[in-house]
Amino acid sequence: MPQATVHLLRHGEVHNPDGVLYGRLPEFHLSERGREMARMLAEHFVVRADQGARIVHLVASPLTRAQETAMPTSEALGLPITTDTRIIEAENHFEGLHPTRSEFLKPKHWYYFRNPLRPSWGEPYKEQAARVIAAVQDARLKAIELGGDGAEAIMVSHQLPIWATRLSAEGRRLAHDPRKRECTLASLTSLVFDDDGKVARVDYSEPAAVLLPGAASTPGA
Repeated sequence: MPQATVHLLRHGEVHNPDGVLYGRLPEFHLSERGREMARMLAEHFVVRADQGARIVHLVASPLTRAQETAMPTSEALGLPITTDTRIIEAENHFEGLHPTRSEFLKPKHWYYFRNPLRPSWGEPYKEQAARVIAAVQDARLKAIELGGDGAEAIMVSHQLPIWATRLSAEGRRLAHDPRKRECTLASLTSLVFDDDGKVARVDYSEPAAVLLPGAASTPGA
């Protein structure tokens, strides 16, 4: 079986003036900074393609911010956007609320903190990793079908599902401190597969790092 790479791309900054945990809520669009991040990502992939990378498949979560992040790359590389619900943001009890200490300490939320290792306030990490890995494997096979040995796919997703997938791919414990995730806005977590379809290594990069200072940092967004 040929080798392939699947890039898990976190979306760009979102326009979120109220600072809510937007989760799966509809109509949260990229901010101007987020749109610039998306343009920089497209330029990054064009350079890779010019250097010989065979980027042949583009997938995005159905959420607005992921679709908008994918659009410049779609236009630059001439790739249609395939929507896959399996790489959507994680479910979260606190969706739509302000992620503040005072909000979390309200008695009505206490039940949802009963098991932070699962976590009990949202979709289990194990389930997130499983659905994304299944989507990644399909994207890997599609890339090979379209581009042969060494082909690449891009999947635009969200921080927590990407991080859970990386932890799983690296054989690490899924429970973690959200503040220590290595998955900034517009970052790439690249799963490099060997010819047996197994993850040979995980690469991480930040093509839009110059735009990160001052960017929004709502936890879990």
